[in-house]
Amino acid sequence: MKLKKYIAAFALVAIIIGGIAGVILLENRNKSNHQKIITTNFVAYDFARAITGDDSNIRMLLKPATESHGFEPTPQDIIDITNADYFIYIGGESDEWVADLLRDNNIDEKKTLRLMDFVELKKEEAKEGMEVEEEEEGEEEAEYDEHIWTSPRNAVSIIEAMRDRFIARDATKINEYTDNARKYTERIMQSDQKISDIVTRSSRKELIFADRFPFRYFVDEYGLDYYAAFPGCAEQTEASSKTIAFLVDKVKSDRIPVVLKIELTSDNLAQTISAETGAKILTLNAAHNITQEDFDAKKTYADILEDNIKVLEEALN
Repeated sequence: MKLKKYIAAFALVAIIIGGIAGVILLENRNKSNHQKIITTNFVAYDFARAITGDDSNIRMLLKPATESHGFEPTPQDIIDITNADYFIYIGGESDEWVADLLRDNNIDEKKTLRLMDFVELKKEEAKEGMEVEEEEEGEEEAEYDEHIWTSPRNAVSIIEAMRDRFIARDATKINEYTDNARKYTERIMQSDQKISDIVTRSSRKELIFADRFPFRYFVDEYGLDYYAAFPGCAEQTEASSKTIAFLVDKVKSDRIPVVLKIELTSDNLAQTISAETGAKILTLNAAHNITQEDFDAKKTYADILEDNIKVLEEALN
């Protein structure tokens, strides 16, 4: 009798263990069917996440809260890129390493998305008063500005292009991906309209950046003027006395109430200009990257746009 009870108990345990193993196997099988996507920076990660939802395994190479312009891939990064269904990168100066990686590892171009291919590009410009690095002999006169996503309308074009590429690989997801992309781009365009309204009703159309300036596409979209300490991808962090004096004079002469900096950078220069002029210091977020806290909270590009709207209202009024 006891033997029968032991056999029954053992059978029950075996059924439970088998059921658990089956669930784990099913989950792993489902995960293996998901698209594996590797992205370089935050916006590429966020756009891919918005389109695919829970249907993909997405990894951002750039660690949260780290500088984007000096990124170099690790051996594991290269393995992950090689094994991914899609590798998404911006292009431009910060992604110069990508061309060598794609060539040396024979990575299929069909699984790569260079986001600078999806919008009309603008060349970086040397604005009056800006610290500009001297060009080395043989260099082109100007590089194309890689910060394409700072224009909300560009962001919409990029998301739509990504959507189409994802659908081309898996047409069974056409309704899901189309609906996800539509909802996200609608939210972005709502912010675009708010920004346009702010600029239209503001008497001031000028922004001062005591920092790098990655907002060329943004200011051109809304008809704004700007002055800044450095170009968007500048390596310099210390401004000359000439540049500081120029920005201080600009803030004073044009009665600028706010001096801007970008995310995850020092505010030392902004503090210097603020001390001389009384201007308030605010951050206009270019969405290169986000903090670990914001990443864990799943903050989005659309959320950042909403934060920037509040900053613009104060800076332009």
